[in-house]
Amino acid sequence: MAERILLVEDDPRLADMLSRYLVEAGFRVEIAPQGALALERLSAAPYDAMVLDLMLPDMDGLDICRQARPKHDLPILMLTARGDAMDRIIGLELGADDYLPKPFEPRELLARLRAILRRRNRVGPVRPPMSFGRLEIDRSARVVLIDGKECAITSYQFALLAALAEHAGRVLSREALLDLVKGEPLEAFDRSIDVHISRIRAAIEDNPRRPRRVITVRGAGYVLAKAQD
Repeated sequence: MAERILLVEDDPRLADMLSRYLVEAGFRVEIAPQGALALERLSAAPYDAMVLDLMLPDMDGLDICRQARPKHDLPILMLTARGDAMDRIIGLELGADDYLPKPFEPRELLARLRAILRRRNRVGPVRPPMSFGRLEIDRSARVVLIDGKECAITSYQFALLAALAEHAGRVLSREALLDLVKGEPLEAFDRSIDVHISRIRAAIEDNPRRPRRVITVRGAGYVLAKAQD
């Protein structure tokens, strides 16, 4: 069955063009030109992914992301104005999986959408969970637990944490991390890895301001501590 996409875009010409392009690529697409309608549709029916413009007439796209993420476990691809790095950073911190600055080529949107859907739908060999004290990383189920309670992180952040866990005790540079998750495309802008690490810490650290699990090695990168409480 074709995957169902919610396209949140108020520009009728762009929305129509993207909808037709995605339908031709094999998706089912519903358009929501307002944020309130997007949230209403998310609550009424399941979607496989949401393409979310941040500039909407009735509410900020970041507010939609903030409200949607705790309730709906679906990949979110943000559409942002060129140069709005802060919006992209905030969006990633709120749980968006990827971003695409405007103007963009429809082919790139399609590639990024397929990439985040592959991450969500990937089925691999069953591998035993990795345990680090109270932290457990289940690569087969793609979940992270602290004291048995699931932590809310995006699929891209899971890939980063899993890469750190598979090299626990070893310092990984930002470039090394990008290489390890190269099957999880997300264009690096400014310090996007740092943004994701910050979000991971918010989910798994007892005190994110004084991390004891994912540690920064100044000038070198990050390391997941082997010995944890």
